[in-house]
Amino acid sequence: MNLTGNTILITGGSRGIGRALAEALHDRGNQVIITGRDRALLQAIGEQRPGLVALPLELGDPASLADLADIVHARFPGLNVLIANAGISRPENLASGHWDDFDAEAIIDTNILGVLRTVATFLPLLTQQRSATLMATGSALAFLPLASFPTYCASKAFLHSWLVSLRHQLRHLPVEVLELSPPYVQTELTGEAQATDPRAMPVQEYVQQVLLKLERGDHPRGELLLEPDQARRWAERDGTYDTLFALMNPA
Repeated sequence: MNLTGNTILITGGSRGIGRALAEALHDRGNQVIITGRDRALLQAIGEQRPGLVALPLELGDPASLADLADIVHARFPGLNVLIANAGISRPENLASGHWDDFDAEAIIDTNILGVLRTVATFLPLLTQQRSATLMATGSALAFLPLASFPTYCASKAFLHSWLVSLRHQLRHLPVEVLELSPPYVQTELTGEAQATDPRAMPVQEYVQQVLLKLERGDHPRGELLLEPDQARRWAERDGTYDTLFALMNPA
């Protein structure tokens, strides 16, 4: 992926990793379009960064996605980078005796169906370009789950498998398929406490490492995974799965 001269759409780009990526890529001279649910926040971002386009999007609303598609096709027909980043995470206690599937359905709708809807909407435009990149945000937890977030981890495992198939099916088209698998990063994904948790990686530091990997083409199998997460990625292969699972999920 060339990091300059692109037209980039980032869903979930008003907060966290999406916003940090948007700002870093905008600083490099790219045309960046971000989406989010919070209209006031989108307006504030647009005012702070002239030239960066901020548009509302409700991924669960077909009309909202259709409106976004109309705008992008009309104003940004050269779209060549799509970053499907929107996602949510919620803990679930399946053994509580009063668990229901409300949170699980919300996670599946955003993290899985939201990505599929976004790709279905914009893939035809990407394939019209000489060279394009499609990136989706997964998680290092796809490979070894944090058991207190069962549906979230499972949604990212689904996404990993789906992206492998998508990459294979698009292998003869000029569309690079990448999977961004962040570690535990200082965002508000699981709540305000995560944003200041000293155990979490600062979001700006993470984004800079991602950009460095993109510059170097350092993403084997299309996976953008930092070195500390390689142990989890290959735990089953290395015979360390049970040990690492126990460390992450103490009895």
